[in-house]
This record gives sequence, structure tokens and C-alpha cells, in this order.
Amino acid sequence: KVSPLTAVDSASFSKLAAHNNLASRLPSFCSSAKLFCFPDLSPSLEKHSKDVNFAFYLDRNFTNYGSDRLAGLDSFKNYSENDNVVVDSFRRYSRDSAGHKDQFSNYASASNVVDQSFNTYGGAATGGSGNFNNYNHEVNVPNLRFTSYSDDSNGHGQTFTHYTEETNAGQQSFSNYGKNGNGVPNDFTSYGKDSNVMGSDFSGYGKTANGAKDTFTSYAFDSNNPVNGFKSYGDGGNAAVDSFSSYRDQSNVGDSSFQSYAKSSNGAKVDFDNYGQSFNEGTEKFTGYGQGADGQSIGFKIYGRNTTFKDYTKKGVTFSRYSNESSTALGKVVVSKWVEPGKFFREKMLKRGMVIPMPDIKDKMPARSFLPRTILSKIPFSSSEIDQLKRIFHAGDNSTLGTIMLDALKECERPPSPGETKRCVGSAEDMVDFATSVLGRNVEVRTTQNVNGSKKNIMLGSVGKINGGKVTKSVSCHQSLYPYLLYYCHSVPKVRVYEADILDPNSMEKINHGVAICHLDTSSWSSGHGAFLALGSGPGRIEVCHWIFENDMTWTVADS
Repeated sequence: KVSPLTAVDSASFSKLAAHNNLASRLPSFCSSAKLFCFPDLSPSLEKHSKDVNFAFYLDRNFTNYGSDRLAGLDSFKNYSENDNVVVDSFRRYSRDSAGHKDQFSNYASASNVVDQSFNTYGGAATGGSGNFNNYNHEVNVPNLRFTSYSDDSNGHGQTFTHYTEETNAGQQSFSNYGKNGNGVPNDFTSYGKDSNVMGSDFSGYGKTANGAKDTFTSYAFDSNNPVNGFKSYGDGGNAAVDSFSSYRDQSNVGDSSFQSYAKSSNGAKVDFDNYGQSFNEGTEKFTGYGQGADGQSIGFKIYGRNTTFKDYTKKGVTFSRYSNESSTALGKVVVSKWVEPGKFFREKMLKRGMVIPMPDIKDKMPARSFLPRTILSKIPFSSSEIDQLKRIFHAGDNSTLGTIMLDALKECERPPSPGETKRCVGSAEDMVDFATSVLGRNVEVRTTQNVNGSKKNIMLGSVGKINGGKVTKSVSCHQSLYPYLLYYCHSVPKVRVYEADILDPNSMEKINHGVAICHLDTSSWSSGHGAFLALGSGPGRIEVCHWIFENDMTWTVADS
């Protein structure tokens, strides 16, 4: 984790940073310092006169590709699969084509951080179709942008099937999608299913389109805290047919916002069937819904509670079977689905011979290294300086990297919780300084030895109590996603720290040595914290323990 830079390289990059000129040497800086950076894509001007099967491609910019194509099929299958950072740009792709088909199958699956941009994709296309199947499946941080997608197209349909399933913490943006289109059918099936904290933004979607047909089936189904925004969706459209079936069904909380939806449209037909039936209450807001529309038919059948309708048209809107059942009636078994078995446990479980599940403790962050303090001190680290940071790391507007940096900065700038002391550190020196400022000079750092036993049942062997099992405080450090290795470190009062041999329950052989921390005071925790969903009870009523995951760590006063 310590910086691999030589003294010469460190001095050279430090000088560049001092003169605000690191951006000019970014590829060399990222490579030498082992940072997490996105590749700079240059436009691809390749000419393809025949159908193309793109397999095993990575980090490409497809500009003016497939423009004016007549019929044929381009296939992106197993594209950018199992990679760490995937950056692809499709600009003016299939524009003005006729009867041309694009197929994205198993695209960027099982990758870590994915950034894809479809800008003016399929604009003014006639006929043909685009099919996104198993797109971005099991991706950790997907960021997908569809801007002016299928604008002014005629009968050019798009199908999104098993799109971004089982992904974690990403964002998708559909801006001016299908605008001014004619007879454009779009089908979203199993979109965002089983995902965690996925956001989707549909802005100006299908605006002033004619005969648009959009189907959202099992959208955000069984997902955790999905956030979806539909703004100016279908405004001014003619004879549109939109269907939301099993939308956000069986999800945990979540938030959906429909603003100026189908406003000033003509003959729109919208059906919401099994809408928002989340097992833990979410929120739906319909503002300016269907206002100024003529001849519309809007139906809500079996839709969830916590739904707000403000300034919506009263004409042509029917409500059937509004759900007023409390989510608690559905039981905690369903709620705890989103808390991985073994992620939280009680202190009494830390005994020799106990067989318990271990969660996935594997480090899913991209590999990075600390920066030397001499360089780190010369690089801005504030959300107010995000524009300068984006310039240094070549992050464009609305880019994934820009979002990643801003999210990390805001978390670092968040006020501490009651009794908490916190600091974000990007160098080994800064981490040691923070730990010793809280605990004194005589400290030890511990982490779980490896990932053996992860996602399996384990047996505990010898269990040791740090500091004799006394109630103490520690400094825990967790990774944050950022170009260089960044840890969010915070002091944790009133804890007990344990270490334990981890055994294979079948062979009884030692496979790991784990470190666990038990929080004795949970009174300031949210009642919706995953620990209480998994274990029951509530803030301040129970202690909560968890393992220290791979490459996270906890500092304590050294045992004498």
C-alpha cells in the first residue's frame, strides 16, 4: 500500500504538483504511482463495411461508427468482461442508419468500475433495433449515460433485458431519450434487478414523440434502495403507451419521482400495475402529473403507500387497490435479505467451537497505492475544488471519475457523528499520525489475514481479547474509492476488539486469522441500520459486532 515511487520520481511529480502541472503527465503519474485512473480515449475512425462481431474489446471510443449503415448486425458479446476499469464511448453510433441492428450481450459483465457513454446513439435511425442483454451484470460501480439516444428515430426499438442486474452503487442517466421519435418501442425487463443502491434518471424521455411505447417490467425488482427520477417524461407526446409492471416490487425502501410526467400530451395511456410494493416503505412523488394533457388514460393498480400526488390532472386518472399495509407485516425475514448473512453478529457468538456464516470480506476496490505526503499536500482535497481535481485527473463533466471523487470528498467533509473523531488520509504518514493522535504513541494495527472462509460457514478456534477484553476505543480505517488509496479513519469509542483463528468446519484446519470489533454503544445509530434489520432490536439496545474486511484495519493501544 505504501507508494512505489522512487525518490527521483517522487521529487519530479512533487515539483509538477507544486506548479499545478500534474495533468500534463497524468498517464505516467498514474502508472508509476499505481493509481486508479481512467484511460484517455481517442476517437476511433475505423471504417467497417461489413457486419462486425466485437469480442474481447476494451476501452474504445466508437465515433461516427455505423452511420448511414443499411441493414446488418453489429454484435458486442463478452465485451470488456471481467475487467477492473472499463471506459467506452459510443458517439453518433448508428446515426441515420436503416434497418441496422446492434446487440450488446454479456457486455462488461463482472467488471469493477464501468463508465459508458452513448451520445446521439441511433439518432434519426429508421427501423432496426438495439438489444442490451445481460448488460453490466454483476458490476460493482456502473455509470451509464444515454444522451439524445434514438432521437428523431423512426421505429428503431430498444430492448434492455437483465440490464445492470446484481450491481452495486451505480447511476444511469437517460437524457432526451427517444425525443421526437416516431413509433419507437422501448422495453426494460428485469432492469436493475437485485441491485444495491442503484439510481436511474430519465430526463426529457420520449418528449414530443409520436406513438412511443415504453414498457418497464420488473424494473428495480428485489433491489435495495433504488432511486429513480422521471422528469419531463413523455411531455408533449402523441398517443404514447407506457406500462410500469412490478415496478420496484419487493424492494427495500427506495425513492421514485415523476415530475411533469406526460404533461401536455395527447392520448397518452399509462398503466402502473404492482407499483412500489416494496417490503420496507419507500417514497413516490408525482408532481404535475398529466397536467394539460388531452384524452389521457392513467391507471394505478395495486400501488404502494407513501405516495404523494401533487398538482396532477384529475381527469382520466383511476386508482385501484392502494396498499395501506404496513411493511412490518411482511416480516423481518424478507427485510434481512439485503443484509448478508454473518455481516453483523452478537458478541456472544465469539466463542471457540461456534459455527457461523462469514460474509464476503473480499476487497472489491481497484488496486491503488498511497501517495507520499510530499505530493499529497500539493493536490487539492475539497469538494469546492472539484473542478481543479477533475482537470488533474482528466475527469470530464458528468463523468464516473468526477462523481467518484465528489462522493468521497463529501463523505470526508460530512460532520462527525456524536463522539466520533474522523479524518480521511491518503498517505501512510497521515494514517499513523491520526491513529497516534487519538490513541497515543504505543499502538498496534490489525486486519483479517486473508479472505479464506469468505461467503461460507466457518468455525471459530482460539479467540483472543485485545487489551484483555476491556472496554476501550479504537481507530478503524475503511477504504474509499478515489484515484489514490484513500482511507476514511474514525475513532470508535466503547468497543471491544477480538482476534480469532478461523477454521474449516469440516477439516478443522486453520484457514484464516480474523479480527472483529464489537460496538457496545449503538444509541446514535439509525433505526434502519442493517445491523438491526439483521439482528432485530434497535439503537442502544444491543451491541453489534462485525469482522474487519480485507485491507481495512483497526488500530488499538498495544497490549503491554
